[in-house]
Amino acid sequence: MPDYDGENLKTLLKRHFKMSSNLVKTLKKYDEGIRVNGARERVSYVLKTGDEVSVTLVEGASENIAPVRLPLDIVYEDEDVMVINKPPAMPTHPSPDNYDNTLANALMYYFLEKGEERVFRAVNRLDKDTSGLMAVAKNSYAHARLAEDLKEKKLRRKYTAIVCGEIDEDGVIDAPIKRREGSAIEREVAEYGQRAVTRYKILERLDGYTVLELELETGRTHQIRVHMAYIGHPLLGDWLYGEENHALFDRPALHSCFLEMTHPLTGETLKFTAPLPEDMRKFIVSRQKLR
Repeated sequence: MPDYDGENLKTLLKRHFKMSSNLVKTLKKYDEGIRVNGARERVSYVLKTGDEVSVTLVEGASENIAPVRLPLDIVYEDEDVMVINKPPAMPTHPSPDNYDNTLANALMYYFLEKGEERVFRAVNRLDKDTSGLMAVAKNSYAHARLAEDLKEKKLRRKYTAIVCGEIDEDGVIDAPIKRREGSAIEREVAEYGQRAVTRYKILERLDGYTVLELELETGRTHQIRVHMAYIGHPLLGDWLYGEENHALFDRPALHSCFLEMTHPLTGETLKFTAPLPEDMRKFIVSRQKLR
């Protein structure tokens, strides 16, 4: 690569291949990890035109995640990435209260059935009760690239939500969010929080509720839930930021409906959509009939 003539190997890996410092550090541990012209070299090696650089990713398996046969809706898969349509009531990662009922458990079983060893690497994460599209990287390089895109807001996500009350017009909420004092999970809008911006567009007005499409400019924990409650329209079923009524709806009515990303190896733009889950669809239909 003439553009890197005279540069060191580390510069090539980080600038051209967009590798994180942690990934470069990991590759250095393996004999086949980083090679120049077939020979193992230090990352301080000075490149010259005509050099051939090869990188070999060494993958293991998430040994602490039990493989469990669970429903798995795979929207897209290739050698590097997967897109999953996660159902509601499924956590993303195992925890003391959710050891064998998570997306990670389901994917470990799926990989085991295919005879593959993989580490579970979620790119964008969804709360347990949020349904919809999630990107999963199948190797460390793809994960590093997609994580950087997520950080730089190049991975676009849109959500569909049902909120309480009838909203008059589309809008933008620009209100900082921080953790509520004394709570491990609850967030709130506060002057000294992190900047958070949510755009929302009305899709349909129902009897006492509104269906919205929302797009995040930032990715704060519980951002949509906090922002909608802040303007007086909490999500249907949101017991934390609204009113608890499990007879009406037993989870926050939030669905990740659209995902757009750049493929970490090919550079191709990939776009995916996921239809509303049955519980949200049924609620919308029931409220249409009352109008």
